[in-house]
Amino acid sequence: LAAARPLTNETVFNLTELPRRLVVIGAGPIGCELAQAFRRLGSEVTLIASGPRPLPRDDAEAGDLLAARFRAEGMVLLTDSRLQQVTLDGPVRRLQLASAGTSRTVEADQILLATGRRPNIDSLNLAAVGVEFDPKEGVRVDDHLRTTHRRIFAAGDVCLHHQFTHAADFSARMVIQNALFHGRKRVSDLVIPWCTYTDPEIAHVGLNAAGAAGRGLTTTSFLRPFTDVDRARLNGETEGYVRILTQSGTDRILGATIVGSHAGDLISEICVAMAGGLGLGRLAGVIHPYPTLAEAIRQCGDAYNRTRLTPRAKWMLSAVLRWGR
Repeated sequence: LAAARPLTNETVFNLTELPRRLVVIGAGPIGCELAQAFRRLGSEVTLIASGPRPLPRDDAEAGDLLAARFRAEGMVLLTDSRLQQVTLDGPVRRLQLASAGTSRTVEADQILLATGRRPNIDSLNLAAVGVEFDPKEGVRVDDHLRTTHRRIFAAGDVCLHHQFTHAADFSARMVIQNALFHGRKRVSDLVIPWCTYTDPEIAHVGLNAAGAAGRGLTTTSFLRPFTDVDRARLNGETEGYVRILTQSGTDRILGATIVGSHAGDLISEICVAMAGGLGLGRLAGVIHPYPTLAEAIRQCGDAYNRTRLTPRAKWMLSAVLRWGR
């Protein structure tokens, strides 16, 4: 693989010619974004995913929807596949893959490697000052971003689970407050969204159903497909949905996924609600301009409020109305 000189998310932008055949190894956000971009520019693209679908950290439904879009656009998506070997024949790269007990060979003019990054800490000699680290996971920090040396803090991709520009930005702000002004800001209090800028966009914040179950939380899901949202129908962009997850029996928002046009913009409203402790029922009472895509969020709130009309509540309301007449 090293001899094939694969591209990365940094070096890919140095290309001066469009590769006729591009193989992308890794179906996370970077792999998906660049694979679709090159397909739309005209390359024959093969995307290799190690799991059953792209974007394994997001909702399975979102990953399946994106997989269908990729195949509809003419991309070859190989799931449950792992790279075994790369051989060179002049400018041609031949990739041998293992998938479900079988093997296949794919040829490419360029390879894009998008399987994650390692923390750049090898030259820092951290052990000499008592800062513990893991070669793959990075620097070990507590909830205040303090390392195992009490006077050294860390921020950004080198120590965070969420390796995003906006997460690095806010962790740096936190370090300034905690290190210089004796702040007590906690990473666990941050509400960190992320968005994959494919078409359709896929945005997420908080927990999904699997993550909530792992914490012993029972959940209720409220779904609004964009096929039922007037602005999406007017735009001709009905693919996707808004899904908001609450803790069962309450309107406490645990997380949300939005798939569709402008999902990265729409997720911010839910982030504000989560950061401010606003429940889904409160969002139902926020007037949204009509027609907008954001109405889907309010409509999820309406769906939650309808669950509050239990048979007992309905009987009591009927009794009050009868008495009032």
